[in-house]
Amino acid sequence: MKLFFRKYGQGPPLIIIHGLYGSSDNWVSIGRKLAYNFEVFIIDQRNHGKSPHSVDHNYQLLKADLLEFMDSQSIDKAIIIGHSMGGKTAMFFAADYPERVSHLIVVDISPKSYKSTNSNQLLAHTTIIRAMYNLDFYGITSRQEIDDILSKSIPENRIRQFLLKNIKRSKNNEYSWTLNIKTIKNELINIMDGLNSNQSEITGFPVLFIKGGNSDYILNDDKKVINQIFPFADIETIPNAGHWLHAEQPELFLAKIEDFILQ
Repeated sequence: MKLFFRKYGQGPPLIIIHGLYGSSDNWVSIGRKLAYNFEVFIIDQRNHGKSPHSVDHNYQLLKADLLEFMDSQSIDKAIIIGHSMGGKTAMFFAADYPERVSHLIVVDISPKSYKSTNSNQLLAHTTIIRAMYNLDFYGITSRQEIDDILSKSIPENRIRQFLLKNIKRSKNNEYSWTLNIKTIKNELINIMDGLNSNQSEITGFPVLFIKGGNSDYILNDDKKVINQIFPFADIETIPNAGHWLHAEQPELFLAKIEDFILQ
């Protein structure tokens, strides 16, 4: 699948992969700052942003999309930064194509599966996706109306504002989602997937996991599975930040990345 992407700067190639409900647009300010030292590519994953939609969405496809993208841009090896779902894409890719990775940075996600029925993440995403999927745009004349409707199911303003970045308005002033909410709803269980528990060690390049201090996506117990699969990985925490730490603490986030890559 031919993915939409944004490109900034010159230097060693660096690819940024957004998370669920995200897009390349969310990473422009980070990408432009990294572009002082790198040739930065920020992709839209399938069913998100300006990339094509499909009825399927799983990590076998997402890693294949990344491989096709790198081949199309003649990128032999790259620094890969992946947030949340994008971090899973990056890990699945690194497992199969370690020779194509120079550094791996995984942002606020563990290699584990989040499929458990009592998983906070699965429950939260189920609520969010149901609210998005059930939203009837007929007769809506403003983004504020959309926000008001979503607030009944999603009380967190920060999350709603993030979701509203996926709203587009046609020339006829009709609103709709840019992302493929139907496929995301149908494929959520695959999005919650993890690396195989029998995954062999992945080595050969530096690995950094960055977690938000206020996030529950990477718990203390998860460090065991991280070290099992990535035995030489560093794990850093950004304080006073939740799951979208790159937006909440951008300067600290950039400092962690640059210290890791440029050391």
